[in-house]
Amino acid sequence: MKLTKTTSIVLFALLLSFTIISCKNETATEPLAEHFALEKAEKKLSVNLKIYETIWDDILNKGEIDKINKANFDTNITAIVSPENVFGIKGFKDYYQNYLTGFSDITFTLVDVFGQGDKIVKHWNFKGTHTGDFFGIPATGKKVNIDGVTLVKMKDGKIAQEQDFMNNLLFNQQQGF
Repeated sequence: MKLTKTTSIVLFALLLSFTIISCKNETATEPLAEHFALEKAEKKLSVNLKIYETIWDDILNKGEIDKINKANFDTNITAIVSPENVFGIKGFKDYYQNYLTGFSDITFTLVDVFGQGDKIVKHWNFKGTHTGDFFGIPATGKKVNIDGVTLVKMKDGKIAQEQDFMNNLLFNQQQGF
């Protein structure tokens, strides 16, 4: 039996289609799934960064300590600090009230912020004048200008954990200790 050129092409196309369908290359979908997971994580990070930057600008630069609340912070918020960690919204609020009470003319700047999904790293700069009681330390009238880094964990669009790193020796020296 002699096949025409058109019939041969049609048979070849059918055979090729059958082969492709029956092989089901599972690994071809893996990069696509990874792409969508990465895209989802990037969107989540973008939302988390915006929330985070706005909240801390309001709290430190505008003195809006009441932004430390259940709408912005997980009820089990934890500040990892020495000598012991700070837990819960009330404890976290009380802790940061010391900065607002202890320093006037605060300028808190986020130098760089980046992360992945629910994890954020912020490089910040804090400037102010020590004009009030700061964790029991009386005012010195000295200006501080300190850089630091904070590791942040978000949970459901709220701040759930923070751990600050800064040069405490330099911070104390700037205050005159």
